[in-house]
Amino acid sequence: MYVTHQPNTKLRTLSDEHAEVVRATLPAIGAHINEITPLFYQKMFAAHPELISDTFNRGNQKQGDQQKALAASIAVFASMLVDPEAPDPVEMLSRIGHKHVSLGIVEDQYPIVHKHLFEAIVEVLGDAVTPEVAAAWDAVYWIMADVLIQYEKDLYESDNVAHGDVFRKATVAAREDLNNRVTLYTLRGEDLIAGLPGQYTSIGVTLDDGARQLRQYSLVKADQGEWQIAVARDGEVSSFLRDRVNIGDEIEATLPAGELVLADGDAPVVLISQGIGSTPMVGMLSAINPSRKVVVLHADESETDHAQRAQTEALLEKLPNAQYETFYRSNGQRLEVAGKIPEGAEVYLCGGTSFLQNVRDQLQAEKPVRIHYELFSPNDWLIG
Repeated sequence: MYVTHQPNTKLRTLSDEHAEVVRATLPAIGAHINEITPLFYQKMFAAHPELISDTFNRGNQKQGDQQKALAASIAVFASMLVDPEAPDPVEMLSRIGHKHVSLGIVEDQYPIVHKHLFEAIVEVLGDAVTPEVAAAWDAVYWIMADVLIQYEKDLYESDNVAHGDVFRKATVAAREDLNNRVTLYTLRGEDLIAGLPGQYTSIGVTLDDGARQLRQYSLVKADQGEWQIAVARDGEVSSFLRDRVNIGDEIEATLPAGELVLADGDAPVVLISQGIGSTPMVGMLSAINPSRKVVVLHADESETDHAQRAQTEALLEKLPNAQYETFYRSNGQRLEVAGKIPEGAEVYLCGGTSFLQNVRDQLQAEKPVRIHYELFSPNDWLIG
């Protein structure tokens, strides 16, 4: 699922009256947002236990990542609506939209979020939530929801699927341990459609307690009828896959989604990754035109931990204009971009939050480039 346009954040605007109220109350809402969002999720999951069982990632909930992501997205969107100098969160909303369609989220679920979010706001802020304040923030929520709903409709329709109908059956055709931490799975199925280089799928497994848990994995390969994903042991779904899923077993996989897609054209390509963040980069390398200049920079704990080194090197042999450099912490090395970024390059980043922050800061000293990135967890508020 993919469209070339981004979410239309100018779809609607606040009335002057609502904007004045939001501007005045944004500091108070912002100061309490990290109290509001955990309470919201508690209320929503109590009323709809199937959501935490079958849709939301329990690991992200336990760590608080999902709560912080929601809090940040609402605060950032509200700021844009009332401050012409505030940055447009279009890239953040694009990532949210792609994650939503990869989970099969549909329009009918937005009123559920609205109900429990506003119950949490009222409980935390009490009498400060006057009818005027409630109406203004209600408008903020529905403007943001409408932006996402329209974008998600466009994504579903890009693959001509009914909204939410993204789950497909996949059979494990092969599995290969790349090292003691990462396993490469080959999935086959007649309903597995071709994806774009850099996209991901949500894999669903039913755990021992009956919960259907989902996690996104970048697609190393996304051909019609055959996909590959690399799974590192981290969390419930990944551990279940590595310990319990073998050749011949059937799992759920969603149609490819994700905005971190290799751009067409002849501009130089720079792929920068950390750890298992190499996965979408390997997918992109397999699709790059050999005439393009390519720079691949990868950071890892050690050469042994660098699970996709052999795959990367095999693909680079087919690219005559490629440069490749690795940085291993066990050798005291730190990834440096200075002097390695061709002018006018499209730069793609994937890794942990602190790694991406560091690399982004380094890139600011280089020639102007367009930067695309994918995160390991919903930590957009730290990057934007």
